[in-house]
Amino acid sequence: MFNSVGKPIRSARRSVAVLAAGVVLVACGTSPTTSPSTTSGNGTSSAVVQIVAGENFWGSIASQLGGNHARVISIITSPDADPHDYEPTPADARTMSRAHIVIANGVGYDPWVAKLVAADNSKAAVIDVGKLVGAADGTNPHRWYNPADVQTVVDQIVEQLQRADPGDSGYFEAQKVAFNTVALKDYNATIADIKTKYSGTPVGASESIVAMLAPAIGVDVITPSSFLKAISEGSDVSAGDKATIDQQIKSHAIKIYVYNSQNVTPDVQAQLDAVSAQKIPVATITETLTPATASYQQWQTAQLKGIEAALDQAVPGK
Repeated sequence: MFNSVGKPIRSARRSVAVLAAGVVLVACGTSPTTSPSTTSGNGTSSAVVQIVAGENFWGSIASQLGGNHARVISIITSPDADPHDYEPTPADARTMSRAHIVIANGVGYDPWVAKLVAADNSKAAVIDVGKLVGAADGTNPHRWYNPADVQTVVDQIVEQLQRADPGDSGYFEAQKVAFNTVALKDYNATIADIKTKYSGTPVGASESIVAMLAPAIGVDVITPSSFLKAISEGSDVSAGDKATIDQQIKSHAIKIYVYNSQNVTPDVQAQLDAVSAQKIPVATITETLTPATASYQQWQTAQLKGIEAALDQAVPGK
């Protein structure tokens, strides 16, 4: 990931051996507290399930599903932190050791989560989103931008909450219904509206996040997939891909350009300058909750409306 002037903000990786040693020192021998469940069965217990999420977008969802019967801590909450290269602290290890449920994005996005769990010999239930949705390592890791995958994760979080606290099973089911019908109402309506009006519209993008969302809203990302992956992973971009994108911009083959404002590399900045010169509308997205205090649905809906506004400007009359 890069900052707004294209300087890398990824921290240097330390060896796995050093990381593991540090984690063992603070976490070895600690295990999650016993199950928080009670035997009341009436949804009015004082049980609280401890959940630790690697990233705050999954943490936001878990917090809303768990309600009064869950305490959720997200490890990564800063928009400047890169989950790929994050180095856990001793405090992170202690937090993880107390969890009943751990949520990792997987797909190579946050491998440190699995290391923390393994170092502690934790008995926590681990939800690996990538494995859950069948995403192999090396594929697009941005599963929280895929509405279908989000629903799969919602179901799994509720299932694990009910296992951890069966006495409040009905409460968690009600929380899921409320989340899907109330919390996600505007989010789902905006997705449907964009797809109805702009299905098939060709768009350009700065990285692979957009490719995860595109099928749901019906747009066609025509930026080379190899470029999207390279920017997402911080690897070199081919001259051929840059030439293709330059031509797409000059010819107005793309109607809008969607970019991750948390990852503006020199190549992305050059494209932003080019689309500005061509008066191609731009929409902004981010990789993590922005602002960090927003809920998952507030964040996503605001971004979707920004994409819709750009499309409205590019393809008026629809």
